[in-house]
Amino acid sequence: MGAVPSRALVRHIRCPPDVEASEDFLATTHGGPATSHGHLRSEITLKAKAMDKQALRKRLRDARRAHVTALPDAVRALVFSRPPNSVAALMQDAATIGLYYATGAEAPSLGYAKWLHENGHALALPWFADRSAAMEFRQWRDPYDEQELMPGPFGLMQPRSDSREAIPQAVIVPLIGFTADGARLGQGGGHYDRWLEAHPDAVAIGIGWDCQLVDSLPAEPHDRPMSMVVTPTRVYSVSD
Repeated sequence: MGAVPSRALVRHIRCPPDVEASEDFLATTHGGPATSHGHLRSEITLKAKAMDKQALRKRLRDARRAHVTALPDAVRALVFSRPPNSVAALMQDAATIGLYYATGAEAPSLGYAKWLHENGHALALPWFADRSAAMEFRQWRDPYDEQELMPGPFGLMQPRSDSREAIPQAVIVPLIGFTADGARLGQGGGHYDRWLEAHPDAVAIGIGWDCQLVDSLPAEPHDRPMSMVVTPTRVYSVSD
């Protein structure tokens, strides 16, 4: 994954995540202060070294699904409604923001999309010509209008084929697991890894649930750390 940043800053955000009051402190060797998910995270981490990525993805998906199922409806309506101020500041100079269209138990991205749209940012979503094609981004003109989207070759909603190609300066990326220093475990297709490798100046920001945090992940030479990871309670900011 290349050089690992020497320091990760954890920003503790009092729920909901767009509240400005926050407290900064250095992450511990366990990736931050103890949470209600600490036991689960420790159990997953202990097994991570002995697991291949496929087995680790399954375990983390199961943990994510159980966590989301247990959330009260009122909490689901509040989380990820807008980017925290520190994340919004990181994206303020980006002309176009890339997002993903969340499905299942993934961290919802629609609240971010609507907030960014209302604050003057152009949006883009991943687009695939077919299952063997490289991922590209195409314009998502209005996150309030789902009619301009259609199912893609992987069954995910994507812009129509006549939408303009876009190159985001910042990308909100989905994840299966993450570490406090910005390492990411994705779906396994490598689409985001290849796109980020081809666009090294783009800022990568992950969003996920607290239960997806692990102490370490298997590393590949092409892996690129994210600049920030946002959960409903914290912002993990990777610094040099």
